[in-house]
Amino acid sequence: MDSTTRYQRLRERYLNGDLDRRSFFRLLGAAGVAAGVVGGPFGALTKEALAAVTAIRFDGWGGVVSEALSKYAFKPYTAKTGIKVDEGTFGGTDEFFSKVKVSKPGTYNIYHSSGVFDYARFVNAGFGTVIDEANIPNLKLVMESLIKPFRSITPNGLSAVPYDYGTTGLAWNRKHVDDDYVHKMGAKILVDPQWKGKIGSYQNWRTQIWFAALISDQNPNDIKDMNAVWDGMRRHRKLLLKYWSSGAELMSLFADGDMWISTAWSGRIASLRQQGHDIGFFNPKNGYGWMETMFVLKGSPMRECEELLNFMLEPETAIAVAIGQNYPPSLDPTKVPMPEAVKKIPTFDPTGKLAALTFAKPDYWNGHEGDWAKKANRIMKGF
Repeated sequence: MDSTTRYQRLRERYLNGDLDRRSFFRLLGAAGVAAGVVGGPFGALTKEALAAVTAIRFDGWGGVVSEALSKYAFKPYTAKTGIKVDEGTFGGTDEFFSKVKVSKPGTYNIYHSSGVFDYARFVNAGFGTVIDEANIPNLKLVMESLIKPFRSITPNGLSAVPYDYGTTGLAWNRKHVDDDYVHKMGAKILVDPQWKGKIGSYQNWRTQIWFAALISDQNPNDIKDMNAVWDGMRRHRKLLLKYWSSGAELMSLFADGDMWISTAWSGRIASLRQQGHDIGFFNPKNGYGWMETMFVLKGSPMRECEELLNFMLEPETAIAVAIGQNYPPSLDPTKVPMPEAVKKIPTFDPTGKLAALTFAKPDYWNGHEGDWAKKANRIMKGF
């Protein structure tokens, strides 16, 4: 076997997590391609190997969420370890899933995954990994109520660690819309003709179907009448100002006064309030609860990713990120004392059980994705 082939096989083993960093470089030396020793084509190969172990790619939601992660987690991690975190953003996990499908393993390492259904989707598509939990001792501090749904999907090992949670509820400009009226109407306010041209919503097929189910008085996890759902979506679209596609756009539309009512992410509304905007927020019955994870993708440098995840779950780090992004941390508040700033975050649950939140059932939603996504996207486009 020539040196090039030996290098390629060693590199593949390292990226798959079969070798730690020290063993990787020791075996590189044995293969004749140690850093600074061999020239020619191996010089480029060695630089590639070094780059693979000194940088981790992270992709997230952008805006205040990514800002909080960068400031309180990634930059301190780099200062401590010397490993750089290359930060990217996406507008939604459907978009990111498409990018991963056409990329080479190792192009993307960790992404801020939303929902148990996305966890199942990425794992079922072959993009999952098996995390060595011994390398993430802080995982023991995470709420069991958040870990349990993921273990049920991958009982032989996790591909991600839960990191935060929140809800998609209803938000409104309190200068123009009365609180009591929103609480009375619930999701039906999204199809109230008096607000035509001032209504918005997240451009995401799951969110649209979820709230259309609420509009038609149905359980989003057990929809009986899809025609009523499609009708609700069409009624909503006729009154729409626009579909927003990112948290930054959601905040801008409310801050500028262009949008008065919308589905909205709890943490982004909390950020608007901190900026002085008088925006109400309400979780209607069976509102859309979600949990987010840090998902490690196939081909990633596992030991470095595990080290980063453990650092991110350090109480000091996780709490700082939570306050910065306005989403409660995944840490169990019965194990880790939480400051008042965390307790005031919308949807924070002091019990750690999250019994008040309704989460999407992954098998149900992923099982219908083929038909539902296509139909919902056509309606959102006006067909």
